[in-house]
Amino acid sequence: MKLPIRLPVLLGIAPLGLLLGLADSPVLASARAANSPPVRPPLSVRVPKLTFGKSGMLRVVTTNPGEPLNLRVSLDGVDPAEVLYRWLPLHGTGSMLPITESPFANGIVAPSEPGIWRLRLRAGSIREEIKDLTVVVRVPFAAKEDGQINGYRVGRYATEGRDLYDAYSPPTGFIEVTPENQDLQLSEHLRLRQFVTKNQHGIWPKYLALDLRLIDKLELVVQELNAMGIPARRMAVMSGFRTPDYNGPGEGGRARLSRHTYGDAADVWVDNDGNGYIDDLNGDGRIDANDAAVMRIAADRVEARYPELTGGNGVYTSTPEHGPFIHIDVRGDRARW
Repeated sequence: MKLPIRLPVLLGIAPLGLLLGLADSPVLASARAANSPPVRPPLSVRVPKLTFGKSGMLRVVTTNPGEPLNLRVSLDGVDPAEVLYRWLPLHGTGSMLPITESPFANGIVAPSEPGIWRLRLRAGSIREEIKDLTVVVRVPFAAKEDGQINGYRVGRYATEGRDLYDAYSPPTGFIEVTPENQDLQLSEHLRLRQFVTKNQHGIWPKYLALDLRLIDKLELVVQELNAMGIPARRMAVMSGFRTPDYNGPGEGGRARLSRHTYGDAADVWVDNDGNGYIDDLNGDGRIDANDAAVMRIAADRVEARYPELTGGNGVYTSTPEHGPFIHIDVRGDRARW
């Protein structure tokens, strides 16, 4: 009687190494490791501190479509020539751009479409988003026609059409503000919606000019107040950007060439309790212009430390419509009132 031959059947259903008792042998494990691709560690991305302003509190960078960005992003443990980057739209930004990646080593260029964007880097299968920095691409000034952008009234700048390249030349573009992005964090204590012109409530999108040096200076004032032993946790903004249409040609006490129309001025106060009025900053038990004067001292100290942020500084008293506040701007020249 012949015995059945079982070996071929066994070989057909089990690996040879298992049958021979070698599946966990050091020899085979070493061979497998030698043939496997190396595991790439996560990308180590570093953004220079100055990207976040002198205060270290900025959370955005503003630019115009297609402009080179001097972000100076550093990568550890990887050859920059191996890295690609692409832009991810955020906060409802509608993009018609094709999904493409560009060589990181050639420099970072802003998206060609306005909106809110985040940078993503890729090296092989490893991806890393720079989540603590948002890039805001402005709508070009040329998009304004007959004083409007998409039905939003901006008006006409007094210096428009002139060949000016100083502090009074019109802004190069406007940030498009939508219901989806209005709460964008510009810095540790300030949001985008705080700087929108206070009219045209039902019209979206809205548009504003904004100089991030102003945001940086306001954050430095907050830091200086705290260093002076005066708690400052919340900054209220009564007036940020004012369109020329809203500002008017100098009516109601507004300057014809108001810095508010250029996006580098704000009327603010410290409001830790959120009651709509400046806090008792000097501790005298009263709410008056002397509390705004404490903020002036802090702003003066900031300018002494950072002359490049020099600008206007004016204290305003209470009216039936509002409490005391201080005007702060970064016009470039010292002005006090």
